[in-house]
Amino acid sequence: MKVKSMTVAEGKRVNISRFPNFHRSGSIIGMKQKFYGRNALLVRCGSYIYNVTSEPSIYEQAK
Repeated sequence: MKVKSMTVAEGKRVNISRFPNFHRSGSIIGMKQKFYGRNALLVRCGSYIYNVTSEPSIYEQAK
């Protein structure tokens, strides 16, 4: 599963904490299948993975 990354400083700049998230040890496949949908845009920032599907520009900024 494709997950892009961004630094904690970048995450604070775009206020990434307002998006739904789960810990990095969680199952990306499971979260996509059960909650977010197959086409969800996920970004890892620090110890969490955020669903930024509602703002694709954040996903495009991530590396």
